[in-house]
Amino acid sequence: MDSKAVVIVAASGRALAASARRAGYAPLVVDWFGDADTLAYAEAHGRIDGLAHGFTRDALDAALANVIGARAPCGIVVGTGFEDRPELIAHLAQRLPIVGNAAETIAVLKDPQALASLCGDCGIAHPEIALTRPADPQGWLAKRIGGAGGSHIRTAPEHTARRGYYYQRTAAGVAISAQFLADGTHALVLGFSEQWAAPTERQPFRYGGAVRPAHLAPETATALTDAVQRIAAASQLRGLNSADFLVERDRFRLLEINTRPSATLDIFEPPGGSLFALHMSACAGALALHAPELSGAAATAIVYAGCGTTVPALDWPEWTADRPHAGTPVKVGDPLCTVLAAAASAAEAREIVEKRRASVLTWTHASG
Repeated sequence: MDSKAVVIVAASGRALAASARRAGYAPLVVDWFGDADTLAYAEAHGRIDGLAHGFTRDALDAALANVIGARAPCGIVVGTGFEDRPELIAHLAQRLPIVGNAAETIAVLKDPQALASLCGDCGIAHPEIALTRPADPQGWLAKRIGGAGGSHIRTAPEHTARRGYYYQRTAAGVAISAQFLADGTHALVLGFSEQWAAPTERQPFRYGGAVRPAHLAPETATALTDAVQRIAAASQLRGLNSADFLVERDRFRLLEINTRPSATLDIFEPPGGSLFALHMSACAGALALHAPELSGAAATAIVYAGCGTTVPALDWPEWTADRPHAGTPVKVGDPLCTVLAAAASAAEAREIVEKRRASVLTWTHASG
């Protein structure tokens, strides 16, 4: 077995591959995009056309055979793209060890009833849920079971009841995410970010971006940390995970647990360090004693295409990531790239990242 070769499978594998490289690993990446910077970090790459249908067993098997070849990787690290299909993680585990949460763990935490029950057992507030459309849908949201990224969420009155969805009562508050490591027994919170949406008429809750640090009162941060530690222990979580909350002054509700490295990995990556290395260690039972030091503030945002276009040849700035190849066709609403910013304060970092997002749209749509 090659202890440094590791498979990364995710909708977008770039952030994990970059962190893996910083830790001295040789990442073998399977993802949906094959962006230019992903290919630069990857030892080998296999692309799956997953935007329409996500991952499938046959496509995964073919891509894995291609990237692994004669190598003997130490395991598979799974990113986003599997929340609604833990059976595929169980399938992957038949080939190589999963360095992260088991399929059974993910299945429980992505089951709305099971998560609500777990929150009740742990004494953590959680919005009321229903598996069937409420008689009066006002004040409810419709969510796809295992959905990620917010694009699947609708207000219940605008949603036609169908299989694979559940309903969650709306709640007030600021969207706060806790990035944390776990070893199956204990959890270490790395920090908190505030998230925002990039809404469209049909997708009012589509994920837009995040900034750290989140503005939280010390006692609220302590309460959120305690909630993370309780639910991580109860569900035996491993590796990098995140917990999404709605926070209203000193009250909060846990919305969901993301059982894999989150979209905020970039803004929590420590200078000179690697979250991927911490993930691998935590999964092996060696949880870090302290969260890495992070100075200032950092923000990240996804740039979504505002019109159908073809990506022009660009000299991409260093503050961009997930850079598409010149000539790539994109449709309205497709993710174009990620933009990043660092600053002294969270407000300044968010302002910069929004300006950079607008700049990318100007450059890429000039030929559209």
